[in-house]
Amino acid sequence: MDIRTPVHPEAANSLMLAVIASSNAPILLLDGDLTVIAASTSFLRAFQIEPASVPGRPLAGLGAGEWDVPQLGSLLRATVSGHAEIDAYEMDLRRAGQEVRHLVLSAQKLDYFDADTVRLLLTISDVTDARLREKLKDDLLREKAILLQELQHRVANSLQIIASVLMQSARRVKSEETRGHLHDAHNRVMSVAAVQRQLATSRLGDVHLRAYFTELCESIGASMIRDHNQLSLEVSADESVTGADVSVSLGLVVTELVINALKHAFPGHRHGKISVDYQSCGAEWTLSVSDDGIGMPVDPGSGRPGLGTSIVEAIAKQLDARVRIADANPGTAVSIVHARAPREFDARNAA
Repeated sequence: MDIRTPVHPEAANSLMLAVIASSNAPILLLDGDLTVIAASTSFLRAFQIEPASVPGRPLAGLGAGEWDVPQLGSLLRATVSGHAEIDAYEMDLRRAGQEVRHLVLSAQKLDYFDADTVRLLLTISDVTDARLREKLKDDLLREKAILLQELQHRVANSLQIIASVLMQSARRVKSEETRGHLHDAHNRVMSVAAVQRQLATSRLGDVHLRAYFTELCESIGASMIRDHNQLSLEVSADESVTGADVSVSLGLVVTELVINALKHAFPGHRHGKISVDYQSCGAEWTLSVSDDGIGMPVDPGSGRPGLGTSIVEAIAKQLDARVRIADANPGTAVSIVHARAPREFDARNAA
């Protein structure tokens, strides 16, 4: 048998007043005429109102009249009649000699013992400082973006100057070996410039790799392929997205491998195609650059790897990936593979 002891209205009213008075949030209890019945201590303290002046006083008469806001009064009266409801109403509280405070108010009509008795619970949140922090954060981000854009322009200009100086030097020197080194250096600078130019358009967010690789290869092709009927450069990739830092490394790898293929895979003005592909599945991904050129030397020898190879291997190591070189029959395929660790490795580390 469910036996419940009814709560006397006076006791319930006293309990409600005690809860409101001790609340940590600024709260007002109003009657149907928008007269203040009770106010929380936090409201009195936050808005510097004398406690003795509050009970029995109209909301519009609190303080020096700063709460006399016609729109707020209209919304509260509509809430009393049940024709409206205040949820996150924003207003500026203006007081003489003090800074403007930005407030967010909500009002709720309470179910009371007596149907003819109306009570409104008005809660107030001061969001001035939070909005100021948001504005400062937005201003800092905007300033950072402007500075980054300026830095990118300066880097691009500097790279163009360096590339021009290298090319002029290559034209003046008589040594074929030195000229070759200068041309290699020029190609390296142009590759970095191409990566930088494409990343500048991606801002600070995530980079969509298919569009990024496509624009990057178009830039390389425009500067290094003289006859596009002779050589073509194609890109295929899934919908993968990555951060700007990883895309920098991937872009440098693509640039190095494409330049290497353009230099060595098609001697004697051979026709051919270079393909760039990127596919991922979860944490596993593969970036490959392949060509249908003359292929790898029969006896590559035991000499040191070239600068391009060293750069690719170093970047792959940073990405925790491996470099795989294979005969594409015809041509050469170089892949950068990032695979999940073996299960036994994961278990050992988990332990």
